[in-house]
Amino acid sequence: MPHLVIECSERILKRKAPDQVIQTVYNTVISTDGFSNNVMVRIIPFKHFITMGSNDDFIYICAHILEGRTTEQKKELSTKVITQLKEMFPELSKISMTFREFDKATFTNNSMV
Repeated sequence: MPHLVIECSERILKRKAPDQVIQTVYNTVISTDGFSNNVMVRIIPFKHFITMGSNDDFIYICAHILEGRTTEQKKELSTKVITQLKEMFPELSKISMTFREFDKATFTNNSMV
């Protein structure tokens, strides 16, 4: 149930179509052990921003995941995703990914109510 939110500078989406970026990340996630179920990927472009004192283009991904994955699994996924994005955007110096875990005991969605 990974939900990946891609935040990026709006100009990134002039270089590659949003659907292409989303599909690349999606394909990478589903090909990684431990992350293949119910994957959701969405992208949020920003027109106005400052990153580390400049307005250089960036891609920042936050993966929202249920607890239980190992550090090794998370590292494998982040390495694979960043590698794919570096291939798509070799000129980009600001690409990063982080994880936010939530616990199974408190997670609820509409099918559970």
